[in-house]
Amino acid sequence: MNFEHAKDIFEKYLGQYDRNDDKIKLKIIHTYGVISAMDYLTKDLKLSAEDAEIARHVALLHDIGRFEQLRLYNSFDDSIMPHAQCSLDILFGSSMIESFIPERTYDSIIYTAIKNHGLYRMEEGLKGQVLLHSRLIRDADKLDNFRVKDVSGMVTMVDVTEEELGREAITDSIYQNFLNHIPILNSERRTHMDMWVSYLGYIYDFNFPSGLKYLMEHNYIARLVNRVPYSNPETAGRMERILAAAMDYMEAAVLPEK
Repeated sequence: MNFEHAKDIFEKYLGQYDRNDDKIKLKIIHTYGVISAMDYLTKDLKLSAEDAEIARHVALLHDIGRFEQLRLYNSFDDSIMPHAQCSLDILFGSSMIESFIPERTYDSIIYTAIKNHGLYRMEEGLKGQVLLHSRLIRDADKLDNFRVKDVSGMVTMVDVTEEELGREAITDSIYQNFLNHIPILNSERRTHMDMWVSYLGYIYDFNFPSGLKYLMEHNYIARLVNRVPYSNPETAGRMERILAAAMDYMEAAVLPEK
């Protein structure tokens, strides 16, 4: 495996897309952000050089289907076109994976990890390196999603401005699921504020405490909660309680001795 070679192929692949488009640009930056987050995880977990290298390649390739999704539909909506499956079709349906990684040793690991990063829950029965890398990409992907939500344009992400978002309500079931530490299904969301809370709810689906430690080091939960000007009083109160619940949960997970 040669990561620099794979990155060169990836950059050439991107040549067919409009890199000035905000959504395309967001996903390119996201890909490299996931690689950076993955490097943090593999170092913090003290993984082997082999696993660190596999993990970097999975991070590079995990969202390659997003660009075709955007070209066809200009949307990140997986109900229209599941991006993880599109990534697998591009890489393995036409054997493009061979351009990125000449040897076939790790195909099963990479395929399963990419497949599972797009699922609400991981498949059962995964073992060994397949399980490890499925867990890693899910965590690294979520970590960079917090960065994306912190720096990207709100309209690009959720189709409304910060001010419009702050006027909305949080659906009762979404609010209760968050307080009960239940990851939120996309299909359950009714408002844009539900969508925003669901992003915060990613904390309940981390596989390694290292990921939550990373979030705490970057103060991402507070940054996302405080990014929105809440003109809806009920929403403002609920977001205060959501922030407190999230911080308590992460501190307990990262510092269990407390």
